Amino acid sequence: MKLTTRFEAAKLSDNELRGLLRKTFIAMAASAPNTPERRNALATLETLQAELNARAPNP
Repeated sequence: MKLTTRFEAAKLSDNELRGLLRKTFIAMAASAPNTPERRNALATLETLQAELNARAPNP
């Protein structure tokens, strides 16, 4: 699993972010515990969720 940075996530559309979030979640679920792949997937999930939250309209 390739680590996605906040800078890379900022360049993606909302639909691309959601698609990557889905693929990353599947990769994380399929990875073995305590592996670099799992750590990268978890970090990427946090990055993608933070970017989507930053774009969400505030009430």
